[in-house]
Amino acid sequence: MLTGARLVLPTGVVEGGLLAVERGRIAAAGPAGPSPVPGALDLTGRTVVPGFVDLHVHGGGGASYASGVAEEALTAARTHLEHGTTTTMASTVTGEIEELCRQAAVLSELVEDGVLAGIHFEGPFISHQRCGAHRPDLLRDPDPAVVRRLVHAARGAARMVTLAPELPGGLESVRLLADLGVIAAVGHTDADYATTLKAVEAGATVATHLFNAMPAIHHRDPGPIVALLEDERVTVELVNDGVHLHSAVLQLAFGAAGASRVALITDAMGAAGMGDGLYPLGPLEVRVAGGVARLVEGGSIAGSTLTLDTAFKRAVTVGGLSLTDAVRALSANPAALLGLSAEVGSLEAGKYADLVVLDSASHDLVAVMRRGRWVTGADRLTPAQVA
Repeated sequence: MLTGARLVLPTGVVEGGLLAVERGRIAAAGPAGPSPVPGALDLTGRTVVPGFVDLHVHGGGGASYASGVAEEALTAARTHLEHGTTTTMASTVTGEIEELCRQAAVLSELVEDGVLAGIHFEGPFISHQRCGAHRPDLLRDPDPAVVRRLVHAARGAARMVTLAPELPGGLESVRLLADLGVIAAVGHTDADYATTLKAVEAGATVATHLFNAMPAIHHRDPGPIVALLEDERVTVELVNDGVHLHSAVLQLAFGAAGASRVALITDAMGAAGMGDGLYPLGPLEVRVAGGVARLVEGGSIAGSTLTLDTAFKRAVTVGGLSLTDAVRALSANPAALLGLSAEVGSLEAGKYADLVVLDSASHDLVAVMRRGRWVTGADRLTPAQVA
């Protein structure tokens, strides 16, 4: 039983609330009664939000999902879990199809074990002109037969594929993915406005790290950004690390799309939770300096070192978001996109007890609970609180 905390619920913010956990799930969440609850954990001065859901993350803790090594995947997932991400996807990077199929087979076992929520294939079906931190010689057109092969290699664990719809086979592959129940995401694309609209009509529902790796907005050639922002069927990913996007652009995107259509992601690579240095990103080498990840060759931004607790804090302190809108963007919206709203994404009775405890004044992370068990932060609670 948790009492005294500020609870960020779907219906609004409750001060001095009560949250009960039973058998790994939330039994109750709302205003506290007039009488003290014996044995309850006093979280006065703390804010409790639902566990974060990351749609797009490549690694962390010095490990990469693209390694195709289960131990590295576990390290990456654990690193982000300790920063509040209780539901996480595993994003790959461009590689040979055979290698991606091998990675998918390994990662699918962790999906079956409940460690991961699914697999996101970012590449190789992307534009040479907008490839960013993907090896150009490994890129290929989105042949529907190859796309189907990759999805099948994931044995039901494929949840999202990022592709450039203007490439040969792009729109057909979007339709295929929609038919297979896999999210088609528009990203790393040189598509124009009209082609992007066609992709959405074909079934694309996500904008992969909007603004990045796509043409900028021009007043006579609006390009993919405007098409993706204006369509209510599209969830737009934003990387809120202060490097990928200016805070004014973040606010612009929220204003255009509305809080119900934004998902804040990390796009993190292996350096998340680590220090500066050299790290692999698939077949490429990345140098992290001052927390910013860039390719050794060419200098392109190569993902981020972001964790979602930092993204949450930036959203409310720099981005000016309300607590409820920040929770939507980091928990409720991505959970809904993945079809997981019945289990995660909000503090409601019956859902998993996936909780992030924050300091109410600084918004810094204090503790994390997943499935009713404290993952980290128990040492930050005083003996009087846990008595």
